[in-house]
Amino acid sequence: MVKLDFYRAIDALKNGNIIVYPTDTLYGLGADIYNDDAVRKVFIIKNRSFDNPLSVAVSNIDEIDKIAFLNEKSRGLAEAFLPGGLTIILKKRNVISDVVTAGLNKVAVRIPDNKVALELLSRFGPLTATSANIHGKKTPFIIKDILMQFKKDDISEYLDIGKICGKPSTIVDASGENIKIVRLGVVSEKDILDAI
Repeated sequence: MVKLDFYRAIDALKNGNIIVYPTDTLYGLGADIYNDDAVRKVFIIKNRSFDNPLSVAVSNIDEIDKIAFLNEKSRGLAEAFLPGGLTIILKKRNVISDVVTAGLNKVAVRIPDNKVALELLSRFGPLTATSANIHGKKTPFIIKDILMQFKKDDISEYLDIGKICGKPSTIVDASGENIKIVRLGVVSEKDILDAI
């Protein structure tokens, strides 16, 4: 059984540091979304442009309500597919910094279907949800390979559950009247249309 140190991971997050944590699709870089300096670190260590918004991971639908606006359709999608392989783009609430969303009035949110991620998110709160890799490089499946992409000081803690190579999430934009599929992944177009 893998021993996971949630206390150290949460302590690192509280101190504005970056962690690596597992999701249902791959390992992600986690930072406290309410700490702009921590979020900027994610962009910097990933070598990701500041005009390329980050997704946010939360533990449940109530948490989505705190950071974004759910209408009837988007709530229906969330209830049908989350936790799971769906990322929903929604109008953001003011609590979400423009640093996270690259100045856009929308935020992409997901609830990963992974026990360790859900435990971490329920204990700490919302985190950035971006793949643990240098932007443009392949995302490694194991922690050892992830650490080879980053400098030693970039990541404070990591929650290692072994190899993860899930399929990417489907991304839908539900910020307007109509639902638009941005990227097809685990959840099929038919599933989404059926749920709507």
